[in-house]
Amino acid sequence: MNHNAKIISALPLLPQLDAFGHVDHWIFDLDNTLYSHEAKVWPQVDERITLFLAELFGLDGMSSRALQKYYYQRYGTTLKGLMEEYGIDPADFLDFAHEIDLTLLDPNPALGAAIAALPGRKLILTNGSRGHAENVAGKLGILQHFEDIFDIVNAGFTPKPERATYENFLTKHGVDPARAAMFEDIEKNLIVPSALGMKTVLIVPRTPDPFREAWEQAAVEAGHVHFVTDDLTGFLGPLTRAVPLAAEIDLPQA
Repeated sequence: MNHNAKIISALPLLPQLDAFGHVDHWIFDLDNTLYSHEAKVWPQVDERITLFLAELFGLDGMSSRALQKYYYQRYGTTLKGLMEEYGIDPADFLDFAHEIDLTLLDPNPALGAAIAALPGRKLILTNGSRGHAENVAGKLGILQHFEDIFDIVNAGFTPKPERATYENFLTKHGVDPARAAMFEDIEKNLIVPSALGMKTVLIVPRTPDPFREAWEQAAVEAGHVHFVTDDLTGFLGPLTRAVPLAAEIDLPQA
């Protein structure tokens, strides 16, 4: 957790509609943002990464796990560390890591309807692969509501929270950050979006996620975290009515 952030005990019930009235670009992280931890999607990816390291270096489980965490802390992702230090093929890593079972991930038509009703463009920005994002969003039944996916390959394998990743995303998709909102489950990944002018929403689990550290899933108060919610669908509902005034009123012609 960022040292300028502090844990809060209560969540705001509803977003302030006027805070999002100017937004017409809606940017969503994928893992642990568009689905809850009960689906056990991310733990499988995490375990596959550990297994990849074990097979690559002939390590036992504990040693592989320690190496995985070292790469994550130093490089932002295990993949980035392996590319920097060993020049591995990123495609092999991504295919292996995302070969998971989505049985517990149920379709979420309510979330799909809420996303579809948002005014403007909707995009996914993930540190995972496009294939993984398509599989997850497809199983959720929400893939068709997104214009595109910006994945770790598009980012040149430089992960969030690096500023260059967000800047490349904005350039590629022609997004004005002053008219955008970012939804993300990792607090530090909202620092740059806020600095660029986006509205930011931190997504936290409704119940404790046993597969993540407590600080990784806490509701926090910080200048770069504008809103916190444990109910993405419920949070988005009122925003479908937060349409800029000019889009709702036919102005008389001069």
